Amino acid sequence: MTTFFGYKNNSMEDAMTNHNQDKYVISLYDYTGEALKPWAMAGYQCLAYDIQHDGTAYEDYLSSGGSIKYLHADLHNIGTLDDIYNSMSGKNVTFAMAFCVCTDLAVSGAGWFAKKREADPLFQRKAANYAIWCAELFQALDCPWFIENPVSVLSTLWRKPDYSFHPFEYGGYIEPDEAEHPKWPEYIAPMDAYTKKTCLWTGGDFTMPAISPVEPEAGYSRQHRKLGGRSMKTKNIRSATPRGFAQAVFNANNSTMQDLRYSKRLYEACVIPNRIT
Repeated sequence: MTTFFGYKNNSMEDAMTNHNQDKYVISLYDYTGEALKPWAMAGYQCLAYDIQHDGTAYEDYLSSGGSIKYLHADLHNIGTLDDIYNSMSGKNVTFAMAFCVCTDLAVSGAGWFAKKREADPLFQRKAANYAIWCAELFQALDCPWFIENPVSVLSTLWRKPDYSFHPFEYGGYIEPDEAEHPKWPEYIAPMDAYTKKTCLWTGGDFTMPAISPVEPEAGYSRQHRKLGGRSMKTKNIRSATPRGFAQAVFNANNSTMQDLRYSKRLYEACVIPNRIT
């Protein structure tokens, strides 16, 4: 089991005033909010944007003082991303992430590419641009970020991914008494014990967390064995953010860790070169 750094399991921080109440984390193409939960538990104000959320914004408040606000957003309209930038510009955005739709990008769907290309020769270029728009937004907000997709043609239409992982490699970040998935236990293995190669395009000094693997279940994941078709339910379950990875990303990239890395870089740049020997 990985030792948590920062706010989780830290009774001293829990007893203090929430130092993260004015810090924001945003997540695009995020229906479940699973990727935001570790941040909200530590007191951050989190925003989950997705076209599946209805027009009425609703918010989950946590006892930590953090929250997750679910907002309807058509992220295939670049004007929506402009609106997000305008709403967040000048605020302390600590972290950002995007889980762009992979239907037209994932190589697992290559059998349908020819037919889709007949209908729209630019269908993949459009899909790649949606991911690139997210990267440009995150760069403008000047924070660590990642964009997630399975093995896909983003590697050729944009650039090679910076990292890849399987969910089971971060299962050790889940507490044993929380092994069962809270929403879809019949479809997602306990402790995220399944394989699914997932790629990350990153920037803004994103830190890839150390792995804490568990033994994966044999064969194909439950999501693929028990779910079929192209329903929205199937897509949401298959694309749900692994809980262990979400916790690991928070542990490695929360504002405390960012401050420590900044102090280390400052020390290495200013103190070490001038040290008297």
